[in-house]
Amino acid sequence: MDNDDPARAALADARAVSRTSPGRRRGTGRSRARARDQLLGRNRGGYSGPGNDPERDPQRLGPLLAGYVEELGWNRPLAEGRVFSDWAQLVGADVAAHCTPQTLRDGELRIVAESTAWASQLRLLAATLLARLVAELGPTVVTKLHVSGPSGPSWKHGAWSVHGARGPRDTYG
Repeated sequence: MDNDDPARAALADARAVSRTSPGRRRGTGRSRARARDQLLGRNRGGYSGPGNDPERDPQRLGPLLAGYVEELGWNRPLAEGRVFSDWAQLVGADVAAHCTPQTLRDGELRIVAESTAWASQLRLLAATLLARLVAELGPTVVTKLHVSGPSGPSWKHGAWSVHGARGPRDTYG
């Protein structure tokens, strides 16, 4: 081999410098490893590449929450909450204007009408209302309707009230 070749001499000098300069060599190794990791998809930051990447790309909230709702068993409580929040859409605006849902326990929905006439009408419409609720919410959310008219104020509050007592009037003497 000819040692007078300037290209070979420059290459040999560059190799010698790269072996003796630890700072430059360390940075080059890191950038090579980083480039290799990015090509293999193992990068920790930056661009994840074209196409959908469900682990790294932002996801839509609706399908994500639907999966959690299903996974955690929240379907029934959310459907029960819809009875109260979406009452006008479930039964119709004209019916909802004259009655309100009060309680929903074990599939039994208690509805209070604004007048005794509307209570009678709702009792006649009970089968239709129940069919609408079942169609929208499912067969297990609402299974029975109890319709009542307006009532006067009650002195009893809650399930733990004392039976036979007259409320605040029993202390008048």
